Amino acid sequence: MSTLVAISITTAILSGLWGWVAVSLGLLAWAGFLGCTSFFGAPKDGIKGLLISLITNLSGVFWAMMIIKGGEFISTEILTYVLTGVVTLFMCIQAKQSWLAYIPGTFIGSCATFAANGDWQLVVPSLIVGGLFGYAMKTSGMWLHSKCNQLSESGVMQTK
Repeated sequence: MSTLVAISITTAILSGLWGWVAVSLGLLAWAGFLGCTSFFGAPKDGIKGLLISLITNLSGVFWAMMIIKGGEFISTEILTYVLTGVVTLFMCIQAKQSWLAYIPGTFIGSCATFAANGDWQLVVPSLIVGGLFGYAMKTSGMWLHSKCNQLSESGVMQTK
């Protein structure tokens, strides 16, 4: 079994489970899938990739809230766009720090916050649990791939 097929199988199973968990806990299923996607796209693998994706997702939530809350004090529409540009500058500049260098993760957290109308209290746990599910999807897929290869090499599982 290829690595892709193994990860696809575990991702399919855990995606269904995530849908149930999200509804059961009152989380945003779509935001959890963003957290999962962020992990899969992270520049590092394993726990380090998970931490990088979560840290950048959460920094994105912070920056989105700066735009949302800052915009409440600005009466001119054009100045809210200037604020968005300035905050976006900082979202990118923070990438000078290695743990914040995954810029897509920052934008995922920010976009999720805007999509949830600034409800960061709901976005944060959804992104975190979704990221954990992404880690579980890939890790269990790699385990499945390894076990299937061991069985195949031992002659227990024959492919034709």
